[in-house]
Amino acid sequence: MDGYFSPRFWRIVWPLALAETLLWASIYYVFPALIPRWLDEFGWTRAEITGAFTLCVLISAAFAPVVGHFIDRGYGRPLMGAGGAVACAVLVVVSQTESKIVFYVCWMIMGAAQAALLYEPCFAILTRLFAENAKRAITAVTLLAGLAGTVSFPLAHWLAETTGWRNGLLVFAAIVAVSTLIAIFALKESEARHRTGSATQISQPSALRVALAKPVFWLLAIAFTCLALNHGAVISHLLLMLDERNVTTGVAVLAASLMGPMQVAGRIGMMGLERRGVSTDGVALLSFVLVAVAALVLYASRSMTWLIFAFVVLQGAGYGVTSITRPAVTAQFLGRDGFGAVSGAIAIPTVSGFALGPTLASLIWGVRGYNLVIVALFSITLVGMMAFLAARRLAR
Repeated sequence: MDGYFSPRFWRIVWPLALAETLLWASIYYVFPALIPRWLDEFGWTRAEITGAFTLCVLISAAFAPVVGHFIDRGYGRPLMGAGGAVACAVLVVVSQTESKIVFYVCWMIMGAAQAALLYEPCFAILTRLFAENAKRAITAVTLLAGLAGTVSFPLAHWLAETTGWRNGLLVFAAIVAVSTLIAIFALKESEARHRTGSATQISQPSALRVALAKPVFWLLAIAFTCLALNHGAVISHLLLMLDERNVTTGVAVLAASLMGPMQVAGRIGMMGLERRGVSTDGVALLSFVLVAVAALVLYASRSMTWLIFAFVVLQGAGYGVTSITRPAVTAQFLGRDGFGAVSGAIAIPTVSGFALGPTLASLIWGVRGYNLVIVALFSITLVGMMAFLAARRLAR
């Protein structure tokens, strides 16, 4: 079994971890990091701006099964290369536009690029390459990539203050180019040895049909969708939520930047719990509890500002482990046969939930502010926890 510091991990996993960190920072977290700038610059409503992000992530979800299909056949590397080129071009165009239509079209195209670059394709590739040892490889990637928000929020704020957000996006485009090269070089030899062009050798279509026929699949989809919807709303509106609570910009950026380290802390904590005999599905259940409690703490922070940092700890740690537990639990409950396609299929509702979170939160905010948003997110998290408990019971 490959260890965290084995030669194979140094050749493949750690370069991918670095690439994923930079990619998440540059093509995902850069959007919520720049929302306040766009509100000031364009004069569009919150719903109009976050609607572009919603479409972006929905398109990413729609492309997930297609990407998984090609990854099952060993073509993850060219997909990541193409995705990186597209993402660079999109960031350059967004940096120059004044048009709402162009802004929307760019982020819709970015959704296709995200489907080829972020966690879903990366984890499917690692599951294909490392088989039973994939969970350790995925954990390594997420330990480093959990710091993406910590890179993106301060860097975007600093670039916007010093050079303007438009030039800042050009910097992020350059980062995407470098990180994509790192990823495709990391996969150069390993994926070639695992490639197969014969569709008859791959049980993916039948495996996907079998998975779709199981109630466990749909219960897992509901559970992780609810959790993703919660976090999608939180990460996109965090700076705005804190502004409504009269938190200074500096403190708000600091809190948003700490979300990443808390995700890493949650993943390290998960490793400690598993060494003590806690199962992966047990850790997944705990993540629902932590995120639900985080919503309660955020609600109470209006009168006690220091609770904002308690919220960041709970939300970051709780949601942070799902990047590991979701693929691991999916493989545990539904099997590894055709994992790329099955994982891609379950990603459609999950990523869609993440996509709908920002816009849903904007609409609820228009009714009665962020307090109502927080109550809604707490309730949605409880629904997800009930669905996960049902899936766990059926799988056992």
